[in-house]
Amino acid sequence: MDLSPLFISLQTATAATAVAFFPGILAARWLAHTPGGKIKSLVDGLLIMPMLLPPTVVGFLLLLVFGSRGLLGRVLTEWGIPVVFTWYGAAIAAAVVAFPLMYRTARGAFEQVDPDLPDAARTMGASEWSLFWRVILPLSWPGVTAGIILSFARALGEFGATLMMAGNIPGKTQTMPIAIYFAVEGGKRDVALVWTLLMIAVSTASVLALNYWSYRRQNFFTHSRVG
Repeated sequence: MDLSPLFISLQTATAATAVAFFPGILAARWLAHTPGGKIKSLVDGLLIMPMLLPPTVVGFLLLLVFGSRGLLGRVLTEWGIPVVFTWYGAAIAAAVVAFPLMYRTARGAFEQVDPDLPDAARTMGASEWSLFWRVILPLSWPGVTAGIILSFARALGEFGATLMMAGNIPGKTQTMPIAIYFAVEGGKRDVALVWTLLMIAVSTASVLALNYWSYRRQNFFTHSRVG
């Protein structure tokens, strides 16, 4: 049995989560402390749009951007960096659909931080950069970890947008969800069952690993603040 869909899925989900993490927490930090209004609502709606649209619609919009005739795709193709029907395309599609979960979960965590604590740190001369990394992020870490877990799980299970952007190329762009779909289409239900059980095992192991890492990280932050 070819295990390439497993490794492609793990590689794609890891890359997508890493790509979604930094823009997600930066956007969450900005909007969490921005006064409410129509502009804030509009930006928030645009950021969570990939979560609301059907994956095939997201995939089609990505094709318009990264296709050979797209806005960015034409430039990247001239530079010898094709995106469509490549692993990069699968990672980009997964990152786009995972981003809203990272952003919205982190934003909710940031909004729960007691504003008196950052204000107290400012009075002691803490810079905004130090304030974010040493006060706000540690206090919000359980929520941020939840965003990482949800983003990874969403990227791992992404199907529609990935199929539109990267296609079904065995050994190159075929992820586990795509392998399951085409196994069922081909009447290979036993193969589809194996991939399904493997995907459940990988998702469970990922959640346990991330929770353990979050627990260790939270203890590190706590001891650092005490010290």
